[in-house]
Amino acid sequence: MHRLILSGLYTNASSNGQWFDLKVAQTPLYPRVLHTTSLHAQMLDILSITTPIYILILLGYVLTRVGFFSKADMKVLGRLVVHVALPCLVFKSLSQSSVSEVMNVGYLLAYTLGSLAVIVLGYFVSSFKRGAVNPTFRTFWVMGMSCSNSGFVGYPVLLLTLANVAGVALAMNMVVENLLIIPLLLFLAQKSENSEHVGVKGLIGSLLSLFKKPFILSLMGGLILSIFEIKLATPLAHSVSLLANASSALSLMVIGGVLVDLPMRGLGPKVFSVVVGKLLVHPVMVGLAFLALSDLGLASTDPSLKMAAIVFAATPTMGIYVTLAQDHGQEDFAAIVSLVVTIASFFTMSALLWTMKFTNVFH
Repeated sequence: MHRLILSGLYTNASSNGQWFDLKVAQTPLYPRVLHTTSLHAQMLDILSITTPIYILILLGYVLTRVGFFSKADMKVLGRLVVHVALPCLVFKSLSQSSVSEVMNVGYLLAYTLGSLAVIVLGYFVSSFKRGAVNPTFRTFWVMGMSCSNSGFVGYPVLLLTLANVAGVALAMNMVVENLLIIPLLLFLAQKSENSEHVGVKGLIGSLLSLFKKPFILSLMGGLILSIFEIKLATPLAHSVSLLANASSALSLMVIGGVLVDLPMRGLGPKVFSVVVGKLLVHPVMVGLAFLALSDLGLASTDPSLKMAAIVFAATPTMGIYVTLAQDHGQEDFAAIVSLVVTIASFFTMSALLWTMKFTNVFH
């Protein structure tokens, strides 16, 4: 029996509510449909998955509110995640993934095109906003719409609904998000901060700055080990795993800490637009990409994989959103977005799963 061992971007919940490091034994794909019998049951399942997110955000908020941590401490914890824990997590995820298992071209292309469409649409819409829009803010506004919480929310939801493709779909999402979407947006953020250097010289400078980031270096290292099937020595692998496992909890606690004494006046429309973009526009764009590619004969013929991609696109913004934004001074807005979009996703994902159960759009 074929097995694919993966390490996800976050610690994930199994269908029975127990917590474990994401090491998935994925068996060959067998036909399976959404097995949850009612919208009420689906909502309870999703609530059991998202509740730990709320708990960790609340914990970070309370510990900062009572003075156990200061807001400055949250910045330190955020830097620890971005520069140490997250690179270890990405390195571990990619180095332990088999390249051959994540080469469903139709899936990769559709999810990539759908995500890029959201980015382009976000930049286009922001150009019509009144007043000057900070270019760096615009980048993280768009990031909130286009980067999914695939590991912490998407994967557990798929375990409950489309378990036969959950592991493979997660691996392919990690490829798209970690190798293309996140690096692209980090590059745009870097370029916006170096806007005084225009032209080819400025572009090269932004690229060089990007390749100094631990996140990008870990991507390159993980890919090299995956391609050449190189295994780390056990003590080193365990050390990387220990650091990697710290990223999810710390990232969520940072969100709560940043929310303390945060002024929210005037942010409503901006936050609402991210919520709509992430939970509604992103899955629609991915679905349209599949339909377009199907007409060209390029998309995967497996309806389960197509539905899995839409579920991933409909998840809230990735858990590391705030810690990445923190490096560019955008953590306040990102923290509010993360909280609101996570709460709203409880309703939108429940509706999506119920709709997908009773429609045959991809069959």
